[in-house]
Amino acid sequence: MTAITDEYMRAQLATLGEYTLVLLRPTAKRAEPGANAIVWEHGRRNFELRAAGVLAIVCPVTGGGDLAGMGIFAASLDGTRAIMDEDPAVKAGLFSYEAYSVRGFPGDRLPA
Repeated sequence: MTAITDEYMRAQLATLGEYTLVLLRPTAKRAEPGANAIVWEHGRRNFELRAAGVLAIVCPVTGGGDLAGMGIFAASLDGTRAIMDEDPAVKAGLFSYEAYSVRGFPGDRLPA
């Protein structure tokens, strides 16, 4: 394992960027007829946001439970809320969301 010095940590911490974390939660409406078609359009919009560089990481959560997904946006908290308020599944009441300001290292990514 690489030894991490205090100097290295200080230099790395200086590169942190501001992002927004979104936690997506299903509502009771998610089980209603026709919901899957709306969620499909939600997914299409996520692909568009990824292509535009706004949605840096998107992770659908599988296995049920009270979390449907999470995403990290390269946008301000207010900007991300504006984006999420226009999401088709949020507008239809299938998902609710929480948004948090977070910091992260630019260039971080999931391993292949």
